[in-house]
Amino acid sequence: MHILLAEDDRRLGTLISHMLKKEHHTVEWVTNGKDAYDYASLTTYDLLILDWMMPELDGIDVCLQLRKESYNGAILMLTARDALDDRVKGLDAGADDYLLKPFAFEELFARIRALTRRSGQSIQKDVIEVRGLILDCTEHTVMLNGEKIHLTPREFQLLELMMRNAGQVLTREIILDRVWGFDNEVNTNTVDAYIKLLRKKLENPGDPPFIQNVRGVGYKLEV
Repeated sequence: MHILLAEDDRRLGTLISHMLKKEHHTVEWVTNGKDAYDYASLTTYDLLILDWMMPELDGIDVCLQLRKESYNGAILMLTARDALDDRVKGLDAGADDYLLKPFAFEELFARIRALTRRSGQSIQKDVIEVRGLILDCTEHTVMLNGEKIHLTPREFQLLELMMRNAGQVLTREIILDRVWGFDNEVNTNTVDAYIKLLRKKLENPGDPPFIQNVRGVGYKLEV
């Protein structure tokens, strides 16, 4: 399932993102309401998980704006507000369900399954293709010119990030942030090491490279 998580608490966002990925979901994580609205407006997601209290736009405003524009995807609201009026406000804004903080991850996973059943949605197949390289986020597979490429989970995350942003330069810091998260004790040398591993698996001598090094900045996937 392709999920957009909007949570401004970096420790909680890191943990939720990690746990969802362990359940084999594809997760994009933003830390403010404006980014949540922009991402949801431009990309198809199976589920939005919106924190109520966020900078720039809160979860209620994001939900209201999207529903006014006929957004029909599933939306789950996260909040510490437990008053009845608050729950009603969240549901009236267009949220499909409401989960109080703190919560057990077993309950979060159960609510995600219930939302999928309730909406009658099948999980949308999420496939990205660049120059014969095909990454299937639903099946968690990578094919290159008809041959399967075996990647570790971290290599898969890195390649997915680069393919979703093909043609754009990603700094080492952005890659580190999006793939390893805020609280991991790794540095930009780790990014370089994983890029090298990816290149070995994807590129043959003499072939046009997939991943270009932008000196002093970072990397981009050539289109």
